[in-house]
Amino acid sequence: MRRSLLATSAVALLALSACGGDDEPTAAGEGDGGDLAAVTLTLNWVPYGEHAPFYYGVAEGIYEEEGIDLEIRPGSGSGTTVQQVAQSQTDFGWADTPPLLNGITEGMPVKSLGVFLQSGPASVEFFTDQGISEPTDLVGKVVAGTPGDAMYATFPAWLELNGVDPDDVEVVNVDPAGKIAALVEGRADAIMGFFHDQGPTIEDISGKDVDALLYSEWGMNLLGTGLIAHQNTIDDDPELVEAFVRATARSWEAAAEDPDGAAAAMEEGADETPPAEVLRAQLEQSIGLLSLADAGTPGANTEDQWQETIDLLSQNGALEEPANPATYWESSFSEAG
Repeated sequence: MRRSLLATSAVALLALSACGGDDEPTAAGEGDGGDLAAVTLTLNWVPYGEHAPFYYGVAEGIYEEEGIDLEIRPGSGSGTTVQQVAQSQTDFGWADTPPLLNGITEGMPVKSLGVFLQSGPASVEFFTDQGISEPTDLVGKVVAGTPGDAMYATFPAWLELNGVDPDDVEVVNVDPAGKIAALVEGRADAIMGFFHDQGPTIEDISGKDVDALLYSEWGMNLLGTGLIAHQNTIDDDPELVEAFVRATARSWEAAAEDPDGAAAAMEEGADETPPAEVLRAQLEQSIGLLSLADAGTPGANTEDQWQETIDLLSQNGALEEPANPATYWESSFSEAG
């Protein structure tokens, strides 16, 4: 089925409201006069709607209630964020799963604390007037992608999974910054990208409606973005890690219940943000990717989810020397029941 990029995920919003609990925070330093722990979080990119829950958590005092004084830093790509965490340049990171797995394969001492966008945003995006509604409609089309990323690596397998011969779809190579321009300027009929971020941006730039075919809705799910930390932080300060994971889950729940407030908090707290309508659309699309019907709590994963992503990446040449989920993911802070 085709996904309208600006449609609000009402089901996800209701699920989040239902799973919000009344438990009081129990972080070290709370209620005993202790000082707040100064903590840095580096994002995967410059702030866009997906990041609003962090700013809302700060504005609403959620991180402070958990004993944390949070500084949010813009990022310049998930791979760079993984490196910065590995080099102890930031306490925590917000990064996409495939670059994390590859960083660990290269020997970086980092781990996931839980993926929040569990329905991966990997997709093929296009203008609605193209009339594309299923993968077979891509036959004869020109699709732009970036060599080296997980979407590009798995695209042929995704086509085959849906009955399309990859040779019947023309793929053109562009750098990450050039994909949107390739679509808007008509040099490509569609692009491989993250619909929750790029879709609203393309609509704002072009004034045209954008739709997408999500890999996850057509048989192939790659875990998306989540929290990461240095192994030393996990080993030496598990109470801080637990408090940070809990505060972040609470912040996502609160943002889903009040997306307008979350968007406003980001506009107030971030140095630079997308236009208001774009930010709000990106946030709503991000909330829809939490998969709370299965997880119950934002960021709670299962071993099967991790194994699926590991298998997909390794089978399509995007991950060398695959290992078991515990190599990449510290489950003790956010494992789904």
